[in-house]
Amino acid sequence: MIREIVKFPDPILERSTEPVTEFNDDLRKFVDDMFESMYAAKGIGLAAPQVGVSKRLTVIDLSFKERPEDRIILINPEIILREGKQYEEEGCLSLPEIREKVSRAAKVQVRAQDLDGNWFELEGTELLARAFQHEIDHLDGVLFIRRVSALKRDLILRRIRKMQKAGEW
Repeated sequence: MIREIVKFPDPILERSTEPVTEFNDDLRKFVDDMFESMYAAKGIGLAAPQVGVSKRLTVIDLSFKERPEDRIILINPEIILREGKQYEEEGCLSLPEIREKVSRAAKVQVRAQDLDGNWFELEGTELLARAFQHEIDHLDGVLFIRRVSALKRDLILRRIRKMQKAGEW
């Protein structure tokens, strides 16, 4: 089932999420819905709050359906290592049409649980590292526009207000 993507300034996007504690068929169905919703919105990552669910869960597929084996499900993730720096443009399904350069670690290691509740670790560099950080930020209630300068953020917020008044947001 395709779920509607929650847009900024919905308050759920700026709240920390609750840990996932039940690993069952409902969780599997929700993860399937998240992938379906992410693909429908043409994204490569989606966090549960972006579909209105305040749980620590995110899905990522940098191949965008090309390689199903590359799909990543992170439940209760945490970043345990950050190295280096990268400064690249990011976008967000909850902030459509907004793109800005954001400083992130170039390499990260993530610890998370799978659909059965088993803990595992994954390492990501470049785009995958950025996706891990962006999506985990969502789980902590942090949008990427909070990681740009105050001046850029103010310009973005003005642009959003203008689009809201015009009925385009």
